[in-house]
Amino acid sequence: MGCTIGIDLGTTNSCMSISEGGNAIVIQTGEGPRVMPSVVAFTPAGDRLVGIVAKRQAITNPKETITSVKRLMGRKYEELNKGIFNVCYEIIPNDKGDAVVRIGDGRTFTPQEISSMILQKMKYRAEEYLGEEVTDVVVTVPAHFNEVQRKATKDACTIAGLNVKRVLNEPTAAALAFTDAVERRKIAVFDFGGGTFDISVLQVVNGIFEVKATTGNTQLGGDDFDALLVDWIMKEFQREKGIDLREDPVAPQRVREAAERAKCELSVALETSINLPFIASGDQGPLHLEMLITRALFEGLIKDLVESTRPLCEQVLKDAGLTHEDLETVVLVGGSTRIPMLRTLVEEAFHQEPVHSVNPDEVVAMGAAIAGSVVSGQRKDLVLLDVTSLTLGVETLGGVMAPIIVKNSPLPIKRSKMFTTAVDNQQIVGIHVLQGERELTEDNRSLARFELVGIRPAPRGIPRIEVAFSIDANGILFVNAKDAVTGKHQELKINPSGGLSDDDVRELIRDARNYREEDRDRTKLIEERNLADQLIYEASKLLNTSKDRLDADSQAELKSALDELRDARDSSDIASIERAKKDLTMVLHTSRNILNMLDTLDDKDDSDGTESLSQKEGMD
Repeated sequence: MGCTIGIDLGTTNSCMSISEGGNAIVIQTGEGPRVMPSVVAFTPAGDRLVGIVAKRQAITNPKETITSVKRLMGRKYEELNKGIFNVCYEIIPNDKGDAVVRIGDGRTFTPQEISSMILQKMKYRAEEYLGEEVTDVVVTVPAHFNEVQRKATKDACTIAGLNVKRVLNEPTAAALAFTDAVERRKIAVFDFGGGTFDISVLQVVNGIFEVKATTGNTQLGGDDFDALLVDWIMKEFQREKGIDLREDPVAPQRVREAAERAKCELSVALETSINLPFIASGDQGPLHLEMLITRALFEGLIKDLVESTRPLCEQVLKDAGLTHEDLETVVLVGGSTRIPMLRTLVEEAFHQEPVHSVNPDEVVAMGAAIAGSVVSGQRKDLVLLDVTSLTLGVETLGGVMAPIIVKNSPLPIKRSKMFTTAVDNQQIVGIHVLQGERELTEDNRSLARFELVGIRPAPRGIPRIEVAFSIDANGILFVNAKDAVTGKHQELKINPSGGLSDDDVRELIRDARNYREEDRDRTKLIEERNLADQLIYEASKLLNTSKDRLDADSQAELKSALDELRDARDSSDIASIERAKKDLTMVLHTSRNILNMLDTLDDKDDSDGTESLSQKEGMD
């Protein structure tokens, strides 16, 4: 049976891991870093780039480079706070009202499509690492994701050719990676990533990981800190130079990258500088952006957002029925928790210093891999008991939501309530399924609508209709409505309104399959070109530094092989690049052997000369 990998599909970066011998191992991205930027780009040449290669070209191709797409997953356009999106591409509503991405050439993509491209590349890398096909996955989501957002994440995995064995809350995954199964402790997991914030409290007893309570904000993350700093930098530049950088097609992306670097540097330094030459042109010629950013300035900008997490820390303890004195450990998760101001707030909120020993960028993926070993049957010493993040209910007369399963209920769970008809002789009842914490229907998220037909005619208030909700361990909701008199019932697995339909998903799966080999070929081409560039650099350097030592034939052979690889590198023929690489490698090896022989002869000549001189001196 194939292994189950764990994937943390993040807003800024994504990470994957595998459980080997009970230990979680992070799978390298193949591009150097252990995490992969969650970035997708489309080049003018028609190539699709994913990961670090996409991020590198963002400055020159901003409107076709898609970042932070996780914040759009399962979201209606009208729900978005447009001010928090620090991006260059357009966000527009589709015909269903869902938020989608429109790039510079006019093409539109759903967040699920973009996410599936990131997941496809991770799948490909995992298969390279393991040497076998990968299909099963445990994927993590913010604990406060609603049903629609969870389904959108599952759809993205399905499009990428991955079978989701479990959708796991990110704080729960972090606790799995951090805590040994035999330990007994109560843990708070403070998860502040690039686009979302969660706080969960868990109790671990004899291998049972039980989530006691969870809360959060899916519209708060490190991206918001970046946006505040970018806005301040641009306003300062406009105040000093009189030029609005937002009107430039490239400058905003340069400022965004500089602001992100400055944010990271201020986590370890009290000040940093931003230097962007030739950022704009004025009456006197080119203008440069040069600013000193202090930690105090940055903290002043983000203070309100950081403080907004404090009440949620207090609320999650209250929901869990605990006090800060009951907690043994507070774990930090997410890259943004490196910010000193956030760490200080956590320490103040929980009255203890949070744990810094785990890598906040990798711990969620590692926990997902451990969960994968549980669902695949490799580990039997762990039990995962998660909770619902939001209340589920139905609409009743007057547009009021009647809760059936309240938030922080343990999973799996089944709850039911009795309802009746609103008018005399009513034979059809509409069931409107809702999710949220507000009292009125219009303030909550609509998940689905269906009808129960065949009710026996009777005066209003007489029929007894039982509506039952059940949620499995993956957080998937099933609804059953039954007439207690006639026995008529209607049951369905909730397919949340909005997002992708089953037909949409099937069509995108077909497209992904059609493009999968093409995408792999493109990835292979990029890798071969990178290797060719490295070899070209080495050969050019050797040719330039050794032209006076190599004989004319060796120089000509090396130059010929070098030119051949340069020509092949610019083509799209992988086989030609590989042949040219092989030829140049052999010639380069021969040239180096010749130079090594010359060095040996030179050393020998020097040694003979010194010995001869000594003998003459002795004879004299």
